[in-house]
Amino acid sequence: MSITLHEVGITPLIRALHNLSSLLDKAEQHADQHKLEPQQLLSARLYEDMFPLTAQVQRASDTAKATASRLSGVAAPAFSDDETSFDELQARINKTIVFLESIPADAVNGQEDRVITMKLRGEERSMSAREYLLVFGLPNFFFHITTAYDILRHQGVKLGKMDFLGL
Repeated sequence: MSITLHEVGITPLIRALHNLSSLLDKAEQHADQHKLEPQQLLSARLYEDMFPLTAQVQRASDTAKATASRLSGVAAPAFSDDETSFDELQARINKTIVFLESIPADAVNGQEDRVITMKLRGEERSMSAREYLLVFGLPNFFFHITTAYDILRHQGVKLGKMDFLGL
């Protein structure tokens, strides 16, 4: 049995974004139930020098789009980072999912050895599509998904591992 680059590279992004959407639903319900201003959760950070929840969602979206674009060669849509509400973050997630779902499998599959060049902290780096996905794309994406989850847990939102996994 073989697995394709699309299955490893695009499918998990879509699933995790659906899961992130569910986490935000639970966060919004938590704010309603506990009479909290939504901004309290949206602006929460794990530490003062880290991005707030809104930016973690934006970075997850951006990383998903960039990963899909680099793997497929399909230009990613640009989104402005101006979301200030749960509804706006949900809309961004949905637009990201629509883009990911539009990527044809045949645009990604068979591209494992294609060289991807990108700027990372001002330095140009080149690597195969396989290496890019496994060493940068997926880990970076899941860093932001995990940090969003951790921010919400730290703020008291009742979430567990199964919420993160979408099970």
